Amino acid sequence: MSTVTSPKVGFVSLGCPKALTDSELILTQLSAEGYQTSKTFQGADLVIINTCGFIDDAVKESLDTIGEALAENGKVIVTGCLGAQADASGDNLVRQVHPNVLAVTGPHATQEVMDAVHQHLPKPHDPYTDLVPPPQIGPAGVKLTPRHYAYLKISEGCNHRCTFCIIPSMRGDLVSRPIGDVLKEAQALFETGVKELLVISQDTSAYGVDVQYRTGFYEGRPVKTRLLELARALGELAQRHGAWVRLHYVYPYPSVDELIPLMADGLILPYLDVPFQHSHPDVLKRMKRPASGERNLERIGRWRELCPQLVVRSTFIAGFPGETEAEFDHLLDFMRQALIDRAGCFAYSPVQGALANQLPGMLPAQEREERRARFMAVAEEVSMAQLQQRVGQTLQVLVDSAAGAGRQGGVGRSYADAPEIDGVVHLLPPEKISKRIAVGEFTRARVVATQGHDLVAVPI
Repeated sequence: MSTVTSPKVGFVSLGCPKALTDSELILTQLSAEGYQTSKTFQGADLVIINTCGFIDDAVKESLDTIGEALAENGKVIVTGCLGAQADASGDNLVRQVHPNVLAVTGPHATQEVMDAVHQHLPKPHDPYTDLVPPPQIGPAGVKLTPRHYAYLKISEGCNHRCTFCIIPSMRGDLVSRPIGDVLKEAQALFETGVKELLVISQDTSAYGVDVQYRTGFYEGRPVKTRLLELARALGELAQRHGAWVRLHYVYPYPSVDELIPLMADGLILPYLDVPFQHSHPDVLKRMKRPASGERNLERIGRWRELCPQLVVRSTFIAGFPGETEAEFDHLLDFMRQALIDRAGCFAYSPVQGALANQLPGMLPAQEREERRARFMAVAEEVSMAQLQQRVGQTLQVLVDSAAGAGRQGGVGRSYADAPEIDGVVHLLPPEKISKRIAVGEFTRARVVATQGHDLVAVPI
């Protein structure tokens, strides 16, 4: 009896969690069709690279990775945000830099990627297995994250035209997923053991705007396609499975106020990832942000009154074109008054195609970097003070790694810590000899110290 050798596809996923979910869809389809996948270039029949094109550093990393794959393998298919980007002359950027790639597609283009794979690496027909999904694919498909947490993408694209951003030109306008499909995927993920669901999109607050919040159905029940109803339904699902729901990329619209009671009641995590980008109204106008920012301090204060345990994370841009020293000082004052628990900051990057590049008052690169460093110094000062208040508290911690079969401690995260972007909780050996901690499970731990951006705690 002859054996069928499955073609092998090397795969690299770059960029943000939204790109990661695109990668999971492609990998799920590859596995369903019988292709093997690997993380290496050598030995693969061809390579797929899911790229990022948001800022210059990400573009360079993506182009360098494509070049490396071409050198080591020679057969490369490119997808993702950079695949949709043009150079100064209007030609495809990837094709201009690497003309020998087999195919180039934009983001969320699973079928186009599979068409290219079929063209350059046909799958051998096996009548015994072609119609049977391989056993490694669970009900939620292939996951690139650890077993105990997963990203849940609720929409694609964005209706805003922020002057520093080229994402809408690559991912298009907002397209919300049917709420029934989102909830079915969430249920499947919880049933496979996921303990933390991270809700992502380009603009999570706008979920359902494009379909006028129409009513969908889940398990025969009507559910409005809107973030409030989605968050409530996800929270109820999570409670049934003893899991967390965490919201990312939540624009500060007035409707966000309705989510805070859900957090105060423990239905979803009291954690908001809000991309403020700046605080000064004039800078926000030049950015063409959807919210003016003039009442953000007041709104954050009101959120914390309703939910005192709320943690706010955000991202900011320093050195935006035309930013004056007074406007930058306004931003630093906002950080100190708003008590942003976790903050990241980019020095403005003149990405090809961004409208902000045409604004007057472009600051020198050195000054942009200097302002970013000053911002991060203030952000760290605020964050450290917020962390210090945790000492003595007992927190629920989701364990990401464990040493010595769980008897020697490990590393986990509290509700205040999203994976890879926030801090962690360093777990010391448990107080009780009989207690063990296990990866993917929750443990109660008493905070005994801070360590940089992290906490140190003892499981109890």
